Amino acid sequence: MFTKISTTWSLMGDSWDVLKQDKELLLFPLFSGISCLFVMACFAIPLFATNNFRPPTADASILSHVSYYLSLFAFYLCNYFVIIFFNAAIIACVRIRVSGDNPTVADGLRAAFGQIHAILGWAFIAATVGVILRMIEDRSRWVGALVASLLGLAWTLVSFLVVPVLVIEGIGPVDALKRSTTLLRQTWGEQIIGNFSFGIIFFLLSLPLVALFVVAVMIGGPLGVALIVVAVAAGILLALAQSVLATIFQAALYLYVRDGRAPAGFSDQAMHNAIGHHDR
Repeated sequence: MFTKISTTWSLMGDSWDVLKQDKELLLFPLFSGISCLFVMACFAIPLFATNNFRPPTADASILSHVSYYLSLFAFYLCNYFVIIFFNAAIIACVRIRVSGDNPTVADGLRAAFGQIHAILGWAFIAATVGVILRMIEDRSRWVGALVASLLGLAWTLVSFLVVPVLVIEGIGPVDALKRSTTLLRQTWGEQIIGNFSFGIIFFLLSLPLVALFVVAVMIGGPLGVALIVVAVAAGILLALAQSVLATIFQAALYLYVRDGRAPAGFSDQAMHNAIGHHDR
């Protein structure tokens, strides 16, 4: 446990050093979040207007089922495309940084646009898997949810390195998935250790903000409103930082697995500990 915590802090520290050098990377999850809210609004309004936002009942018509899942697929496709696009931009900037150059927002966007067909293809695959998992979950409240969760976890594992592969190797989504799966066999467990621990740490960091928000509500008045604004703003900044750091770690991990050594600015020992075992 101590090794796991120490490894997590080391990897977060290395990722944080990259973010400190390129603070503009925080703009990418901000753009992503705003775009996702726009996508949600575009779908929510017509779905609520047509009462098509709930899964159809078992005795509903085939047309109702088709309409619902096609709408869900379209939503997933747009949402995944936005998220993958801006994550790809972050990964491109990380690659430039660890190569010794100074990336810009334009560099990240240019790289993402350069792989836009592959990104769209991967978003299509991810949306298809997402809808299939949702269909399984909708079939049974308990069994379906359990099966969907297990399959979803397996899918997350095998696809963890797809976006770095897409951006850095410049191959198509299907080949990128195969490549990610191959790399996964060498690095089993690193994404659980990395992402899960990152999530726990950021959850702990968010607790004081939650406490501040509660106190602000209790105080009320102008001071309470001001404290609420501070808590919400800090929470948004913390969420942006978590998103960027997780993607930086993902890019660094891919480079470590590909090259057999940690990229510049990252601890080789921490990367090795995060993987747990690695057969070169």
